[in-house]
Amino acid sequence: MKDGTLVANWYPTTDEAIEAYDTQLSYSKDDGKTWAKAFSPHHDKTKTQHGFVSMLELADGGLGMVWLDGRDQELNTTDPLGGSMALYFASYDSSFKQTAENVVNARVCECCQTAAVVTADGVLTAFRDRSADEIRDIKVSRLDAGKWTPELALHDDNWKIDACPINGPALSSRGRRVAAAWFAAPNDNGRAFVAFSQDAGKTWSQAIRLDDEASLGRVDIELLDDGSAIASWVEFANGKSQFKARHVAPSGQRSPAAEVPGAGRVSGYPRMTRAGNELILAWTDGDGGQQVKAAVARLK
Repeated sequence: MKDGTLVANWYPTTDEAIEAYDTQLSYSKDDGKTWAKAFSPHHDKTKTQHGFVSMLELADGGLGMVWLDGRDQELNTTDPLGGSMALYFASYDSSFKQTAENVVNARVCECCQTAAVVTADGVLTAFRDRSADEIRDIKVSRLDAGKWTPELALHDDNWKIDACPINGPALSSRGRRVAAAWFAAPNDNGRAFVAFSQDAGKTWSQAIRLDDEASLGRVDIELLDDGSAIASWVEFANGKSQFKARHVAPSGQRSPAAEVPGAGRVSGYPRMTRAGNELILAWTDGDGGQQVKAAVARLK
């Protein structure tokens, strides 16, 4: 966080037979030498799934987070046939006193990664929704005057799938500008996309195709100072996966795709972050055994 505090989260198992686990948090104010006693953002005490956390620093210096929460799968308040996975939000003040725990969306995809950012207008989160007809498109919701707005589609991909693709969205923000990346595969055609918002997520541009041939998704995105973005994805071509990135502008203009040097058979979910005028990329590489690799790219 801005004051140097480190915050970590992890998922201790509560019932291995039903894949139940909690989310635990801790923080360190001395560069990781010592850590506070672990605590949890959820207080439902159900033996269900609580994970896929996205953390962010709030404008007042506190901590915010969203996560997938399966408490309804035990309590069965919305679906007697098994309950629904929900998206929850929690917040803490600068002294780590919890100030909120509430539902963002009551029915979402069971195991797609979440994303959350702070804009000039407040918190924005993105997630894979789940309709009654099993349409699982990416939606966003904003925290407006203490309440979460109804979900808004980034794009009507109309991807109907009766299972979780484990392929969530990515967000990046600067002021009121936001960039989003996501994956969809209607008709079994995997595609990755980018869209931009100039008003903190209230409205979005047309979807811009990110990949060249076919995508496995696993996207990430970093917004640049001029409002354009660097987006990454895993391309699938010629029988192999490739970790690629390219520059994308809100106008739809795209640079040539660049394969990340040293990335072989990519597995897992690559990550990218910006530090000054550099991009740091990290991924799991399956060539010669599972290894975590990283690369640095300098922004011109």
